[in-house]
Amino acid sequence: MELPTRKTRIVCVSDTHTQTPKLPKGDVLIHAGDLTNQGSYSELKKMVEWLEKADFEAKIVVAGNHDITLDADFYRQHGSSWRWPRPQDPEECRRLFTESKSITYLENEAATIYLNAPNGPHTCFKVYGSPCTPKKWNWAFQYETGEAQKLWSAIPSDADVVVTHTPPKGHCDAATKDNRSGCEVLLHALHRVRPMLSIFGHIHEARGVERVWWNDAPPENRCLVKDVEAWKDPGAGSNKQSLVNLAAKGGRPLGNCSRLTRQSNIPEFLIRGVDPCGGRPDEPGVPQPGAGGLNSTSRREGVAYSEATGRAMAMLGGAIEYRQVAASSDIGLADKPDVEDVERRETVMINAALLGPRIAGGPKWFNKPIVVDVDLPVWSGSFEKNAA
Repeated sequence: MELPTRKTRIVCVSDTHTQTPKLPKGDVLIHAGDLTNQGSYSELKKMVEWLEKADFEAKIVVAGNHDITLDADFYRQHGSSWRWPRPQDPEECRRLFTESKSITYLENEAATIYLNAPNGPHTCFKVYGSPCTPKKWNWAFQYETGEAQKLWSAIPSDADVVVTHTPPKGHCDAATKDNRSGCEVLLHALHRVRPMLSIFGHIHEARGVERVWWNDAPPENRCLVKDVEAWKDPGAGSNKQSLVNLAAKGGRPLGNCSRLTRQSNIPEFLIRGVDPCGGRPDEPGVPQPGAGGLNSTSRREGVAYSEATGRAMAMLGGAIEYRQVAASSDIGLADKPDVEDVERRETVMINAALLGPRIAGGPKWFNKPIVVDVDLPVWSGSFEKNAA
């Protein structure tokens, strides 16, 4: 049985570099990295306070190469190369995000988000997030060319939204002042997964949007992409929002759909109010830490985790976050579900860099957040209607 869909508004930003702009209204906020200039505790705290005050049901965040202290190993090895207001504690910096009650912080991992606010769209989607970028100079969360395949093979095949700090190769990635570009291995991973949205930043001057139609199978010339359409920003030079309208009503619908449109893919605990370890929460659809074999964790107050299933749930503001937790030794979780029956022809790629190109001696200038309207499956309330 397929679930109905409903328009969901996603606000996308990246590369804020300690700026805290006023954000358009929306259901979901996604930040694709480089929140700060160098990741000091004071910078990160300022950004977390801004994020937590923002009025969104879900707030999904990945770090970037400038958020140095969030990469603990890198900071310990190279932190002395930067000036700091005081000695930094990477664990303390990370806790700002991992213990937030409204932020979903992703570091080479996936989560399924169920919007749950009474007046919200009650939609759901699966998101994968990574802070990593190809090695260039000496910054955090970087990988060598030989590490790329393992890194990006961990993107689950059923991801609806992929959030990375680096762009994929050839799409909204053209630098003008140096030879940086996106990652070709990431592009191959996106061709394999074909998410609805790919959201990133990193290369400020490449801010923009492309609709990418995929080749069903790479031909002999290895061209993964059949066609590309560049976006014309309706917010450029006007008071309008920088809107990408992919909704069926009033927009150009996306040639793609979420695997979660099938009711069978919604976890039983959400359909019947049963937690994944067999217990029954006090209220339908609301996970209760410590009940039914679930244990509270230090990650965040209100988080339920099961060692038996490797699943974790948390109530974050107006959303339920549901994770399949990867082992600590893994880069990510190489999940390979059956998605061959899901029609996924195109992906919208979004470079959401807020800060414009850095020009030595010149003034800073800023882009608008990019607003995306997209139809996502409705998980809440549809079961009773279908059964009636």
